[in-house]
Amino acid sequence: MFDRFFKITQNKSTIKTEVIAGFTTFMTMVYILAVNPTILSEAGMDKNALFTATALSAVIATMVMALVAKLPFALAPGMGLNAFFAFTVVQGMGYSWQFALTAVFLEGIIFLLLTAFNIRELIINAIPINLKHAVSVGIGLFIAFIGLKNAGIVIDSPSNLLSLGNMKSPTVLVGLIGILITGILLIKKMKGAILVGILSSTIIGLFVGVTMIPENFSVVSTPPSLEPIFFQFDFSQVFTLDMLIVLFTFLFVDMFDTVGTLVGVASKSEMLDENGKIPYVKQALFADSIGTFFGAILGTSTVTTYVESAAGVAEGGKTGMTALTVALLFALSLFFAPVFMIIPAAATAPALFLVGLMMITPILKIDLNDFTEAIPSFFTIIMMPLTFSIAEGIVFGMLSYVFLKLLTGKYREIKPIMYIIVLLFLIKFWI
Repeated sequence: MFDRFFKITQNKSTIKTEVIAGFTTFMTMVYILAVNPTILSEAGMDKNALFTATALSAVIATMVMALVAKLPFALAPGMGLNAFFAFTVVQGMGYSWQFALTAVFLEGIIFLLLTAFNIRELIINAIPINLKHAVSVGIGLFIAFIGLKNAGIVIDSPSNLLSLGNMKSPTVLVGLIGILITGILLIKKMKGAILVGILSSTIIGLFVGVTMIPENFSVVSTPPSLEPIFFQFDFSQVFTLDMLIVLFTFLFVDMFDTVGTLVGVASKSEMLDENGKIPYVKQALFADSIGTFFGAILGTSTVTTYVESAAGVAEGGKTGMTALTVALLFALSLFFAPVFMIIPAAATAPALFLVGLMMITPILKIDLNDFTEAIPSFFTIIMMPLTFSIAEGIVFGMLSYVFLKLLTGKYREIKPIMYIIVLLFLIKFWI
């Protein structure tokens, strides 16, 4: 039944491979169940209720991705967007978290409309093929960088520059040993190498005090109630300038984070067709729109496609069966939260680092001889890790692409929609 529905054999995969890929993706992004409630609770929201909202929104969105788009991508409340919600909108601008949730709710509605009228799909198809490959490379460097930071191998220094972490730190040692173990398993072509690497690092962490098991540890727990944050909207300030600015920022970052992730992971997994298009992209975009819409109702920030999906793709995941596995694991996590919460960031760091390596292979497909293609591609690649944002990498790549093509007489290579996108980018910088 699963084979027929997801066309697993047709995609040259197996149910076992898809399930392992789903486990791998889940293990690399399960941190969101701990991190999202921590960040949003800074806005005054109930932390326990946020755990349930985070898990449920991930289940809903990823299930849509699995059953409708049938693609191996997972979704959950997005990092960066949750920080903007808590620290900028609520703490910085002084608005209530109900105001911020209303902005997320409106964003979900707008995204549903933009997707229904093919506007988001039009934007994805307008991105030049070389930039699509560059997005994959940039994401690779970005998530490898995240992995190194999570393990403490790279740290922030007092001068606001990056520096090498303490090589004697147990966290660093767990990360480095994990990279070594996972690397060896990959060289040996072991199925599930990344997942085994995560589990091995978690076990090693027990012996050096990195994996912490709390007192009164219980394997099974009842999901916390959603009541404190469910359907808590404030529509009294919908037509204010601040709401417009907040809404535009949510829309901008989520749109290009999702676009970047879909394009980058699809490019790496060779899902792009001969015209550089992603199959079932409209359905994929509906998944994050529906996730954001229902996520706001449940009480969490914007839901987006996760770059960690690349970990599952690297394990061979090619169909919606991978996403279905992730959705089911998020559903189970509602009752087994204590188990998933003991996996330390250092244990998932090796997976992110090595998946980052796998993601950079499309650089071989970029035309580096044509500087009107090479410079925008390099901008896209380098700005993602340096700005800690997929969206900003796309902005610089597309801006430089349009200006270089225009100023060198190659304007015929620019699709009309690109001019509109660039104008919106410039407006975003001025707001």
